[in-house]
Amino acid sequence: MKKIFLIVFLILFTYPVLAQDNHSAFDSGEWFKFRIHYGVFTASYATLEVKDDIIDNMPVHHVIGTGKSTGLLSLFFKVEDYYETYIDKNEVKPYRFIRKINEGGHTKDIEINFDYTQNEALVFNKKYNTKKKFPIKSNVQDMMSSFYYLRNNIKTTSLKKGDEQYVTMFFDNENYLFKLKFLGREVIKTKMGKIACLKFRPYVQADRIFKEEESMTVWVSDDDNRMPVRIKADILVGSIKADLDAFKGLKHPFKIIID
Repeated sequence: MKKIFLIVFLILFTYPVLAQDNHSAFDSGEWFKFRIHYGVFTASYATLEVKDDIIDNMPVHHVIGTGKSTGLLSLFFKVEDYYETYIDKNEVKPYRFIRKINEGGHTKDIEINFDYTQNEALVFNKKYNTKKKFPIKSNVQDMMSSFYYLRNNIKTTSLKKGDEQYVTMFFDNENYLFKLKFLGREVIKTKMGKIACLKFRPYVQADRIFKEEESMTVWVSDDDNRMPVRIKADILVGSIKADLDAFKGLKHPFKIIID
């Protein structure tokens, strides 16, 4: 069960990037709430919030992500996940990433500081009080910053069905190369109404959790906000979905399709 929750939060906080664009899709004050459910049962809620902050005398976007189990699930499987990233406002690259989780007793407390002059990531494992350096790529992203980088850089006008793109993300002391495939445009029904979306498939490794490498689908609003609307993951024991449940502070107008 703890692997399932890790997968869901990875999906929420990780998006590969597409072609370069100079669009600005978000700003400080933005807040999202997601309902994570297994069938009709609500398993958890997750939030994403963007604030203004300063790190090393530089103004940055400070993004905070939280996830917590709820209802009957919390009685026998407690989940409390906390993520932070401090990203450059112009380039949307991470300076510091924090991951503090408790998933059914499985805990992590990690802080990563990115040094682009040396192309290194300093990983501070607070649980074991260890510090190690690892090489990084110049265009690396962390779990959360990649999502915001995507929103600023996705070039929607030239997207064609079947387009594939890649991004390097530093996670668990390694640089990972993710592939993302554009599946097309789709209108989906939500509690807010019908929303026009871009549909993507992040490719994942088939193992004991996922049925196959094409088991995940992501829907992002086809507007200037490019916000996550729905995420679905088919696993061996069913299907998990994360739906946008509430939001505020969008930089651009939110559009609902009216029949």
